[in-house]
Amino acid sequence: MTRPLATAFISLAFLVGSAAPALAAPCKDAKGKFVKCPPKAAPKKGPCKDAKGRFAKCK
Repeated sequence: MTRPLATAFISLAFLVGSAAPALAAPCKDAKGKFVKCPPKAAPKKGPCKDAKGRFAKCK
């Protein structure tokens, strides 16, 4: 009973440990060299309004 449980725990530890570098996803250029990642786009702050404060079509 203890051996299968230990094997499952070790397998899970290796799986979690190997997933961390994949989540980081460093940016690379066309030649495969590491470069600084571009900044992420800012999320929209809600509906668009015109100068008078009325809702308008977003551009």
